[in-house]
Amino acid sequence: MKYFFILGTNPTLSIAELASLISFEKALLLAADFLIIELETEINPENLIKTLGGTKKIGAIKEEISTKNSHETNLDLIAASIKMASQKQKKSPSGKFNFGFSAYGQTEINKKDLGIKLKNHFNEKKISSRFVVSREKTLSSVVIAQNKLLTRGIEIVAARHDNKIFLGETLSVQPFKDLGLRDFGRPARDDLSGMIPPKLAMEMINLAGLENKESIIVDPFCGSGTILSEAALMGYKNLFGSDISPKAIDDTYKNLSWLKELYKLENIHHKLMVKNVLNLSKFIKADYADAIITEPFLGPQRGMINFKTVIGNLEELYSGAICEFHKVLKTGGKVIMVWPSFYGQKPISPNYNGFKIINPVPENLRNNIFLKKTGRETIIYGRSGQKVFREIVVLEKI
Repeated sequence: MKYFFILGTNPTLSIAELASLISFEKALLLAADFLIIELETEINPENLIKTLGGTKKIGAIKEEISTKNSHETNLDLIAASIKMASQKQKKSPSGKFNFGFSAYGQTEINKKDLGIKLKNHFNEKKISSRFVVSREKTLSSVVIAQNKLLTRGIEIVAARHDNKIFLGETLSVQPFKDLGLRDFGRPARDDLSGMIPPKLAMEMINLAGLENKESIIVDPFCGSGTILSEAALMGYKNLFGSDISPKAIDDTYKNLSWLKELYKLENIHHKLMVKNVLNLSKFIKADYADAIITEPFLGPQRGMINFKTVIGNLEELYSGAICEFHKVLKTGGKVIMVWPSFYGQKPISPNYNGFKIINPVPENLRNNIFLKKTGRETIIYGRSGQKVFREIVVLEKI
């Protein structure tokens, strides 16, 4: 079966995350945000999207239309859209049936014409319907959820590749309300020091490729506990966090307690300690951790910055930390770590002896024009205009 995935703002990281959870060989990236994967077994889109930080929508490809002349193609699109909507309408509860369209990549379809044709079809069947539109080329997760297109309607998605148009039905969207609550509703926030977004934390956790929920996850720069909180919500049972700041440990404890109560999480074992990362092996035994997932101190974010000094200090800190990681991590275990990338400055280069950098992007997609990575096979995360970007580094202990 063919599924489509609408990727987040960083498609390289989104695909790397997907590849860590789903084994796929047949994949087609039609645009920066539109990925088709062919799988032999069915997936549960509603459950899967809750565990993904970098995917906005998941759906199933229902029709593949050869592009003939524009008139014939439009007729095929209308017929296929009516077929898909009618099938979904029969399965939906009684009441008004809502429908909408999204076109991805270079796809050009006359959504207004399709909407009118579909509306007329339902009128002939004496079915009350509403055409959901947006100012954007695509419908957002918010619009889809608010208009109940997953439960009382349908979103039809179109994407063109060469001489073919793929038509699909959206089956799940990112739980934006939950993500917003976990980001802005948690009791302890540290906007001054900065916090890793929950979606990025999820992506980093997934990059570790852990198959057992009993795996031991360590975050030795835990800050306010975002990574540990998201790991708990994803079902991981054994969490260890440390930080040199007593306030950070207190914030982590508050946020973890709040999350466990909010989502009724049980059997989560977490240990939090005020410790210096350079002493990690003194309070964690050798070959103990299955994965170390962390965003360390990234240097000053404001004011005049002496980059040469900052980079030198961070390289010293990270080199010492990675040396400690090697002592407490199991052989073959991974470190998923953020390194700062300062605009216009040379890349930070800590010592990572005993590890190798892993490229998490599937080999069959590494040369795709929409994907970007650094010369050392890492992924840059950030938005245009930032002074400090995040470099997502995957290290494997050898």
